[in-house]
Amino acid sequence: MTRLKVDWTGAAATECVWCGRPLDARARRLTGRTICGSCGTGTTDPLPDPESLDAAYGDWYWPSSGKRFGLVGDRMLRRSRASMAARIDEVAPPGPVLDVGAGEGTLIDALKARGREARGLERLPSREDIVDLSLPEVEQDDFAAIIFWHSLEHLPDSGPVMQAAAERLRPGGVAFVAVPDLSSPQARFFGDRWIHLDLPRHLVHLTTASLTAGMEANGLEVTATSRTRGGQNLIGWLDGFVAMLPGGLNLYQALRRKQARRIPLNPVQRLLSITAGVLLAPVALVCAAVEVACRRSGSIYVEGRRV
Repeated sequence: MTRLKVDWTGAAATECVWCGRPLDARARRLTGRTICGSCGTGTTDPLPDPESLDAAYGDWYWPSSGKRFGLVGDRMLRRSRASMAARIDEVAPPGPVLDVGAGEGTLIDALKARGREARGLERLPSREDIVDLSLPEVEQDDFAAIIFWHSLEHLPDSGPVMQAAAERLRPGGVAFVAVPDLSSPQARFFGDRWIHLDLPRHLVHLTTASLTAGMEANGLEVTATSRTRGGQNLIGWLDGFVAMLPGGLNLYQALRRKQARRIPLNPVQRLLSITAGVLLAPVALVCAAVEVACRRSGSIYVEGRRV
């Protein structure tokens, strides 16, 4: 496989962004990230400066239309957020909900449809109920639920943010977290080419053990985990297998709308990427099922209640 290229600038990482301990001689240094010798979490290294991070997102990540995938993909996204809203409403006590990394606000809308007060945080917000703040800057401290739906990995201060989340939950409030699992078989198999590595946008690379330990260290009792609710297991295998083929194929980008692609794909590349994805789907399904059965899937979902 082609080695990952570090095409961003920034300062070298000297401490783990999750546990805060020094990245000393015990740390394992890989292309684009360093694995903490204390907690096993990866820190993107070098940590991108603001200009590099802005360039890494560009105007493709959240297009102005708010639509990233085809009609089927966007419909599936809304259904998954509706399912997540139902879970939050079931588990969390009555009260307001904060979505950290709210994107276009699909989950907020699903929560409001269930009668919940909900708002969000996001860089470059597109609506009034979403603001550009970091969680430690939020003054409210009585949230019934705080959600990190595949957003914690994007934060440069993930450790302090988890502490801030615990502090801003009311007693009995719940933190809902879904992140890629760096210790999963797919992460190890694809290495530098793993889609969920997503450098430099992903700044912290958690394992199940480091995530749950960090939540518990901040006073959150882990009450539920799931190897399926966090999603993104199948696409991890499928995109990786397609990327191994010649021709510059990229399944994930092919599934996105033209204005929402990070890299250009000509019509032939897009067609071949999707065709390869269809043909390789049975293999990817087996790999994803084995991961789930072994409780080592490509993503981990955790609920932590403030005691």
